[in-house]
Amino acid sequence: MHLLIAIRLSLNLPCLLSSPWAHRTLIVRNLKGLEDVIGLSVVDHHMTKEGWHFSEPETTPGAILDTVKCVIYVFGSHAAFIKEIYYKANKDFVGRFTVPVLWDKKEQTIVNNESSEIIRMFNSEFNALWKIISLENSSDKPELDFYPMPLRPEIDAINEWIYDQINNGVYKSGFATTQEAYEKNVKILFQALDRVETHLTTGNKHYLIGNQLTEADIRLFTTIVRFDPVYHGHFKCNIKTISHDYPHILKWLRRIYQTPKIADTVNLTHIKAHYYVSHLNINPTAIIGIWNGPVLDFPIIAEEDAKETHA
Repeated sequence: MHLLIAIRLSLNLPCLLSSPWAHRTLIVRNLKGLEDVIGLSVVDHHMTKEGWHFSEPETTPGAILDTVKCVIYVFGSHAAFIKEIYYKANKDFVGRFTVPVLWDKKEQTIVNNESSEIIRMFNSEFNALWKIISLENSSDKPELDFYPMPLRPEIDAINEWIYDQINNGVYKSGFATTQEAYEKNVKILFQALDRVETHLTTGNKHYLIGNQLTEADIRLFTTIVRFDPVYHGHFKCNIKTISHDYPHILKWLRRIYQTPKIADTVNLTHIKAHYYVSHLNINPTAIIGIWNGPVLDFPIIAEEDAKETHA
C-alpha cells in the first residue's frame, strides 16, 4: 500500500510507551516530522486479562485515548481495548492483540502491526508528502534516511544478531523457566553487548554504522535505554550494567537520547510500571524498582569527540 496522502487516510498509531518494539515507531514518527500527519493513541502500561486497554490520561498520565474513534460502540466514542481494533478490521481474527498498530480510519482496517515494517514505512513512504503540502520546518525530513541503500546490507546484518541476542535476548533470559536456559541465554546476551562495546570502540564510532543515525541504532536504543532500569534486575540480566561496565555503549546511548525529539519518546514511568507490575510470574509482589539507570541528559562534549576521533 503506497501511503502518500496520510491526511486523507486518517492514519493513527495505537501504541505502548513501555514496549521497545512500539518505541521504535514513535522515534521514527518523531524524527521524520510525522507527528501532525499520523495520529497517536497510547494504551495503559498495565495489561489486563482482556489485553491492552485505553485509559483516561487523568488516571494514567501519558495515556492517550483512541482519538481517531477506530471503533464506535454503544458504551462510548472510542475503543476500550486494542482487541476491538483487531476485530473491527477482521471479525474472525485469531492471534495476539499486539501493539503498535498502524490503523487506517478511512478503510477501517489495520495497515500494519509489525514494528520493523512500520518504521521502514515511516522512513520512506511519506517523503513525497513534503512535496505536496507545506509544513513548517519540514524541508529536511525527506533527506533523513534511516535505511539508506548503500548501508542496507550492513544494517540488515547487524540487525539480525542484535535482534536475536540483545533485543530478544533479554526476553529469553528473563522468561527462562530453567536455570540452564537462563544461564545459556544471559551469557549470549552479554557476549553480544561486549561485541557492541568493541564495535563502538573500534574507530571511536558515534553510531553503529558509519557516522550517521540509522535504524540499527534506533532498534538497539529501545532495548539499551531499558536495560539498567528494568532488564538488569527484573529479567536478571545482571552480569554487568550499561552505566558502569560499557563506557562506549553509555556514551552512544546518551548521544541517541539527546538527539532532538527522541527524549520525548522515553517514558520511564510507563516502562518500569509495565514490566514490574504486569509480569507477576516474575515479580509477584509488583514492587517497582527505584533505579532509573544512567543519567541520559549528561552532556556529550564535542571537544571530547574531536580528541577521540584524532587520537
